[in-house]
Amino acid sequence: MPDSILLTGGSGFIGSHIAVEVARAGHRPVVLDNLCNSKAGVIERLARIIGRPIDFVQGDIRDGAVVRKVIRDFGITRVIHLAGLKAVGESMSMPLAYYDNNVVGTLRLLEAMNDCGVRSIVFSSSCTVYGDPQRLPLTESHPLSSANPYGQTKLTIELMLRDLARSDDRWHICLLRYFNPVGAHESGLIGEDPNGIPNNLMPFVLKVAAGQFKELGVWGSDYPTPDGTGVRDYIHVVDLAVGHLRAMERLGDMRCEAINLGTGQGSSVLDVVKAFERVNAVRVPYTLKDRRPGDIAACWADPALALQRLGWKTERTLDDMCRDAWKWQLSSGGS
Repeated sequence: MPDSILLTGGSGFIGSHIAVEVARAGHRPVVLDNLCNSKAGVIERLARIIGRPIDFVQGDIRDGAVVRKVIRDFGITRVIHLAGLKAVGESMSMPLAYYDNNVVGTLRLLEAMNDCGVRSIVFSSSCTVYGDPQRLPLTESHPLSSANPYGQTKLTIELMLRDLARSDDRWHICLLRYFNPVGAHESGLIGEDPNGIPNNLMPFVLKVAAGQFKELGVWGSDYPTPDGTGVRDYIHVVDLAVGHLRAMERLGDMRCEAINLGTGQGSSVLDVVKAFERVNAVRVPYTLKDRRPGDIAACWADPALALQRLGWKTERTLDDMCRDAWKWQLSSGGS
């Protein structure tokens, strides 16, 4: 019998791609999502990719009764926890919503898991737990801090999970600190499609390229980087999904470990714009704007530990990310 894997936030950008990889590895993905930043239509598109219906429950991880019912009804054995609010700028203006959804939600999830005897979890953390980097590339031993409430919620959850692992050796936990996922599935059926105005770079680039927005706002042009714009480690979402699968498969060998998922290379905002224009032969007008509160100048990963512990490394390039993202936009209209 295949294992049943609970994906909280599994209809979102990253979660939907993980669902594909989990299914392809022979497991049964079970998606729990409140659809606050995703759309129900992705479940049907996942079924088309996977070739069979996918189990979906609309519900909130803060509702312990719902989580317990899902775990018991579907015979869940492991959890990949992705549900969470994730916009840096929004977190600056709505910190309580972020603490409620991310921290309280994780607490309720862990309580439900413990009550049901399920104690294996891969947590979707973030490179934001490193704060403003003291050195680059970022290794897992870099001091932890946070430059914004979103990052603080991720850091708080990591601390909670470490305390849990220390208190009970039955728990197996992997904290995946990943960098900036972009791109889309090669089928063009799933990709990044946030509700409302996008907060992340690539969805905004897509909508500008498609003529839905007039221009891209580049937040900050005076950073100490080669072209003055922010530098990030952009990782193809399919590579990221495979990394989650590898971590899930190795949970039995872990107590509580933090592992970076990144390419090890930094690209500036303008690098991404130029690559997108070149690969897809489209124009992306942009305007340089003031820095956003909570943003940092640059960060990219040292991914060596992921190779050592998970046997994982990225396979796809920035060009692949731009090409696949544009295919998703053209095939779906960003629907």
